[in-house]
Amino acid sequence: MFKTSDIKELRDKTGAGMLDCKKALEANNGDMEKAVDWLREKGIAKAAKKESRIAAEGLTAGSSLDNVAVILEINCETDFVAQNADFKNLVSTIMDTLLHSKATTMEEANLLKVADTNETISETIVNFTAKIGEKISFRRFARVEKKDNETFGIYSHMGGKITALVVLDGANSDVARDVAMHVAAMNPTSVKRDEVPSDLVERESHVIKEQVMAEGKPADIALKMVTGRLNKFYKEICLEEQPFIKDSSLNVGTYVKNNGGSIVSMVRYAVGEGIEKKEENFADEVMSQINAAK
Repeated sequence: MFKTSDIKELRDKTGAGMLDCKKALEANNGDMEKAVDWLREKGIAKAAKKESRIAAEGLTAGSSLDNVAVILEINCETDFVAQNADFKNLVSTIMDTLLHSKATTMEEANLLKVADTNETISETIVNFTAKIGEKISFRRFARVEKKDNETFGIYSHMGGKITALVVLDGANSDVARDVAMHVAAMNPTSVKRDEVPSDLVERESHVIKEQVMAEGKPADIALKMVTGRLNKFYKEICLEEQPFIKDSSLNVGTYVKNNGGSIVSMVRYAVGEGIEKKEENFADEVMSQINAAK
């Protein structure tokens, strides 16, 4: 009916994915022009053309159901869309789908059927992209399980720009939320010292040694200075050792211990972290939307 080369040709014409092109050709008995129209009608070709654009705005969110919690990030191109009610509903819908599933990878998540629809999460994203006129990207998520004696803490900051999810052994939900708030604000990279990657410690140690040597200190003093500065480094990046944001007279680990618990794990998402953003002023942003609609 059609050849592999036809799939490639349709992909080149529309920018749609290989699987969507195969479906389009199958649905139209290999007719190339009808397949193009089929993709356009479903919004797939239109959405695919936006793949090269940068989606660095959006929302993070976290939620729990019994002993399962999910934290996710969904991106769009502008903060205007991120604050749109439809976009927020999309985030809630995907969150609910993930909470009621056992998916742990993006591949598994994208194939999940969204409740009350016949669409997968991947198809829902594509269709929403076509509807909203911006590139929409389901970037990442984490599924976290806890034991019955453990407690979730979830905190979203700046309307969903940053979300933190923590698990405490013992303590209560108020303490867990306080710790999640601290994680959102102070951005620790590890819970405790032994979780800090060895290459990061080695690099920091090397820098500190070079600094101390440049200061010309005696060897015995230099060694103490290296140890002291490395301890300071740990206090800056390890959650347990950071001064607690609500009471700097004690660290986070001590605060949790004083409330009958210990820190098990943490996850922190910030919108767009690691994505190179395109700088545009508001006027340019509005004009780009007008031009895209033409």
